[in-house]
Amino acid sequence: MSITETPSTAGAEKSQRSLDSHFSTLDSTPLFMTQLPSDNEGQKEDSTVLDALQSLTFDGTPDEVASNFKRQGNEYFVAKRYTEARGFYSQGLDAYPKDVKLQETLYVNRAACNLPLENYGMVLKDCSSALGLNPASVKAFFRSAKALSALKRYVEAIDCCDHALLHEKDNVEIIKLRAQILKQKIDEDRREKETSERERRSNESKTALAKAFLARGLWIENTSKPPENPNPAQFDSDAISGTDSSSTLPLTITNKEGEIIANTKWHTPDAIRTPIIFPVVLLYPQYHQSDMVSQFHEDTTLGAHLDMMFPHPPSLPWDTKGEYVSSNLSILATTHSKRILRIGKGLTLREAMDHCARDADPAKKEERDGMVLQDGILSFIVIPKGSEAEKRWIDEFKKQRTVNP
Repeated sequence: MSITETPSTAGAEKSQRSLDSHFSTLDSTPLFMTQLPSDNEGQKEDSTVLDALQSLTFDGTPDEVASNFKRQGNEYFVAKRYTEARGFYSQGLDAYPKDVKLQETLYVNRAACNLPLENYGMVLKDCSSALGLNPASVKAFFRSAKALSALKRYVEAIDCCDHALLHEKDNVEIIKLRAQILKQKIDEDRREKETSERERRSNESKTALAKAFLARGLWIENTSKPPENPNPAQFDSDAISGTDSSSTLPLTITNKEGEIIANTKWHTPDAIRTPIIFPVVLLYPQYHQSDMVSQFHEDTTLGAHLDMMFPHPPSLPWDTKGEYVSSNLSILATTHSKRILRIGKGLTLREAMDHCARDADPAKKEERDGMVLQDGILSFIVIPKGSEAEKRWIDEFKKQRTVNP
């Protein structure tokens, strides 16, 4: 018998339909019943026959009784009725047979039942008992390897295969199983190392990003109900030094077997030199409108975006006066300490942040200042240059600054 073959039985050649019919008959036969019938399923006098027939199961020596249960277990195993088969093998063991080989067979057969039932702990327990009786039990090693593999205990599973091969070095099924488990182990190791490497890169990038915000003079503020922001500020992956600097795979280099031999080249972003891509909101307070530029590269000028968004002639339905043309617009930025600064359209976003930044000056009792990154988003006021709307907005901002310094 091969190690993956089901326990043999005289009826093993029957079709599944024949087996189903066969076991239906067995289930109603007193000698083979897996549970007692209810009171209305037979006459009272039948109980005498039932008791007599069931007692036959336990007649004979312990080895004979255990062998009988083993045969019944084999019948049910072939029919894939693993729970019932397991019960028969257990009864065989409970008969305390003297034959050591029979004990081993009952243990490995019960382990075979527990494999499809996914009771892997019981598989290992029974295989351990079998190996205690026969340290060269190939079936016990084989089924232990399967259970350990299912539990992702790949090193132990491979060890079981190696022990089995010491006794049957040319066993094709064990060789095949070992190769499958080794591949699973390599794949799992790669996933774990890639996850670890991804987390390392993410953590180092977050730390560098926090330093980069500070280097740009930004103040970080978070509200209790932040707006949806699917594109948070991040380093420009194309600008990070290293041949494989992006967050996409591959994170590792593998050999032809799939084993990791090194991580791909990657360096922590430079907080000062590596450019950042920000989400930026442009606010048009005159009309209570706004636009979100979800990926604003800090080396891009603000004017470049305004030229695309507000060409001549104006065409926005809410711009009733036709004032929102790039050449006619002012860009205003506010800071943490409530300063208002005009931003030239020729400045890049990085230059605008630097323009708003102010170092602390203890002599003047001035704190560090800069633009506010609120909920991960920068914002600018865009308003018609020299208009009444601009004057009104500035006056209102200053008034609020006085009330809430």
